[in-house]
Amino acid sequence: MDSAISPTILRQRKRKIIGWVIVIVIALVGGIWLLRHSLSSTVKRSAITTAVVEKGDVENTIPATGEILPEFEEVITSPINAVIKNVLLDAGTPVKAGQSVLELDKAFTRIELEKLKFQLELKQNNVSRLKLQLDKSFYDLQANDSIKQLRINSLVAAVQDAKRLYKAGGGTREEVEQAELDLKVAQLEKRQLEHEIKNKQMTMRTDMRESEIGAQIQRKDLDELERKLMQADIVANRNGVITWVNKNIGSKINEGESLVKVADLGSYKLVGTISDAFAEQVRTGMPVIARINDSLLKGVVMNIHPSVQNNILSFDVQLDNRNSKLLRPNMKLDIFLVTAVSKATMRIANGPAFKGGATQDIFVVQNGKATRRTAQVGLSNFDYVELKDQAAPGETVIISDMTQYKHVKEITIKD
Repeated sequence: MDSAISPTILRQRKRKIIGWVIVIVIALVGGIWLLRHSLSSTVKRSAITTAVVEKGDVENTIPATGEILPEFEEVITSPINAVIKNVLLDAGTPVKAGQSVLELDKAFTRIELEKLKFQLELKQNNVSRLKLQLDKSFYDLQANDSIKQLRINSLVAAVQDAKRLYKAGGGTREEVEQAELDLKVAQLEKRQLEHEIKNKQMTMRTDMRESEIGAQIQRKDLDELERKLMQADIVANRNGVITWVNKNIGSKINEGESLVKVADLGSYKLVGTISDAFAEQVRTGMPVIARINDSLLKGVVMNIHPSVQNNILSFDVQLDNRNSKLLRPNMKLDIFLVTAVSKATMRIANGPAFKGGATQDIFVVQNGKATRRTAQVGLSNFDYVELKDQAAPGETVIISDMTQYKHVKEITIKD
């Protein structure tokens, strides 16, 4: 038979249940507090960088490197084989057109010039001698032709005389035939001589022309060497600045070897280089932005070099402001090729918070708190990132690296 539970046991059980309820409530409160703590954090305002969302254009770019070069740079080469005698102006020195820069020892070239003069005189003498010889030979042929004509005239008269004698009975038929044969032979000999005279005339013209051409070539060689000798006075052909000069005094240089470079520093061009992995994206006419310290210069790709060296593609850029005072010869700088543009879109200043993905967590600051949002990111460059949603113009966004808060929905910002 069941016995009744004593009041003491009932009170103990009741206190035990109440105790468990209190423990469960405390655990729930602690869990909620821990959850809220895990979903929120605190950051100092001085530890973050923010930017305001605005409307504007965003250009998508690919990075490259560039070098500033004078747009016009003249390379003065040696016109002759010579020895450097003296350097009058050093690199970096301004120079005016016609001003001497370098002196060459021209003694060897002067000797060559005198040699050519003697050779030309010899050629001209040979032409004169050949003309005299040809004239004499032609005169002799003409004299022989005249003699042949006189003999023919005589033989014509002999034939007529033989025919008269034959008719008168004082001669024979054989004598007439012999006279006619002698006439035909003389006529053939004259025609042969006339043909020889024509050939001799053609030969004379050819020989004379050949000799005259040889003399003309010799004259041109002489004139060319005289011109080169005059150009051996190394002077600047335009106003500018000497960017390089061969200072190896006493060294032998060959014709065509570079001696001096003179640049016009009033106008510059940009030569860019980029990995050939981007070769398909580089095209003529595409915009280019060059960064010099905190300043930007714009230009366009004018020419793409056909050859690729060491996996590097080179191209020429024409700058909009080619005479900017920021430009210096051989200056290295970062450039960016613009591949696409979004007009009048939402944009935010680029910063470490943006990692380059199409989807990006951003923290929007309002009333001392930063709330995490997942936004779609569009075009980007070194200055701006395009935000397609989750932000409105005028809102403030943290652009510092927020990787450590990627699981936090809200951050309290403390001053």
